[in-house]
Amino acid sequence: MKSTIDNTVEFVKKQLEGAEAGHDWFHIERVWKLSKKIAAAEECNQDVVELAALLHDIADPKFHDGDETLALKISRDFLESQKVPEDVILQVLFVIKNISFKNRGEVPENLPIELKIVQDADRIDAIGAIGIARTFNFGGFKNNLMYHPDIEPKLRMSKDEYKKSNGTTINHFYEKLLLLKDLMNTDEGKKIAEERHNYMLLFLDQFYKEWNVD
Repeated sequence: MKSTIDNTVEFVKKQLEGAEAGHDWFHIERVWKLSKKIAAAEECNQDVVELAALLHDIADPKFHDGDETLALKISRDFLESQKVPEDVILQVLFVIKNISFKNRGEVPENLPIELKIVQDADRIDAIGAIGIARTFNFGGFKNNLMYHPDIEPKLRMSKDEYKKSNGTTINHFYEKLLLLKDLMNTDEGKKIAEERHNYMLLFLDQFYKEWNVD
């Protein structure tokens, strides 16, 4: 499967040329490496983990008019071209379909360990110093306000509300990022997330100190 993984790396790099910096090849590479790190402590199908990590953001719906089927089609077409067995393809597509934070209320119970691993890795890349950088990069991409003291975070949004939200970047910490630590599936994911979560809390404390100058 090594040649397939290598081919997938090249395919994803090409597909994501010019992508928004928080969802580019380097994001994929970090999630891939984190997935392998977490997978080392779990009994899992390594091929499914690596392929799903590499393909999970091949066509992020937020950059494709909300289309949640495009990534599945692109991934299936590519995996079939690589002669990947159908059972592996189905497992990879299941991860891609169910990995998203916004879809967490729709996923079935008893999730496979491969999804749990890649989901943890993807969520870990959304927090800590990297997560802060990605959040402000995407906020700038959407021309959202960094912060507004009169705009409160919107907690417990529905999926549609979350997809349409254009709140401030700081509010996004409360609407998503600070929630991720407690959504980790694996022991390794929980350990990594704890440190990154605490870093975000320190950042927010410093941000408010600098914003609220006497």
